[in-house]
Amino acid sequence: MGHREDLLAAARRLLEDKGYAHITARDLVAASGTNLRSIGYHFGSKAGLLNEAIGQVLEEWTEQLAQVAMADPHASPAERGLLAWKVMLENLSSKRALLLSYIEALAQAERTPSLREQFTEQYRRLRVRVAELVAESVGGGARPEDSRCVTIASLVIAVCDGLSVQWLLEPAASPSGADLDEGLGLLWSTSFTGGGPAGS
Repeated sequence: MGHREDLLAAARRLLEDKGYAHITARDLVAASGTNLRSIGYHFGSKAGLLNEAIGQVLEEWTEQLAQVAMADPHASPAERGLLAWKVMLENLSSKRALLLSYIEALAQAERTPSLREQFTEQYRRLRVRVAELVAESVGGGARPEDSRCVTIASLVIAVCDGLSVQWLLEPAASPSGADLDEGLGLLWSTSFTGGGPAGS
């Protein structure tokens, strides 16, 4: 591997071991066997490197969930989305350190325009990828750039983000897969019947 790949691999290990806020440039150099100049040359800054590593992890996780969601060719779009959310919830404990690093990184991006743009671009790519999956799932000639596919993709991502934050704050009280089933069923039924939830 070259210095760029070595630095990204080191960043991913350190994000899990130390957390975003505690990683120094010298930590990255020591873990990667590179040098300080390589960080600036390839990523502009330490934060740029760490954020790129976080983006890599999120893209890989998206692909893993996509494989789960699209495995059954007969599943409806709603069933695929629900399945992806359930699998995500079941695996959050193995992603906790990286999720915390992601939240820490977002806070830094708010104050640094270049980092904010880096995360914005990562979200753009994520939205495009999820919109591709939505279009494939909906069928009927739907295209990823169609407004409805982009809107659904944004909703799917928002739910993933929201569930992750709830889980980080209080894992025991965060929704389970069964809760999602029930909640979506209630939302769907009340939307079309005009009534309130059962028992209200």
